[in-house]
Amino acid sequence: MVGVCLTVIGLIRVVITLGKADTLADDLLAADALLFLASCLLSYAALRVRSARRMHRIERAADSIFIAAMVVMTVICGFITYSMSVSPGPGH
Repeated sequence: MVGVCLTVIGLIRVVITLGKADTLADDLLAADALLFLASCLLSYAALRVRSARRMHRIERAADSIFIAAMVVMTVICGFITYSMSVSPGPGH
């Protein structure tokens, strides 16, 4: 998912360079990539911990962060779609 965020950030930069849209979506996607990284690290930590109680707490935190990051990514996709559909093309 971090790779998806980075790919979309690159695509947004290309669109901005072409002058079609300017949006905060790339900054938001970078933050979203950090959420996916945190979820991944917590999932790994849950595999390594010995206490079952602690493992379940870490798993819940990883799940919650992952779901939140997916929701944020969906909102950002809507934001990107909206900003590209309402922004004037080149020469306007």
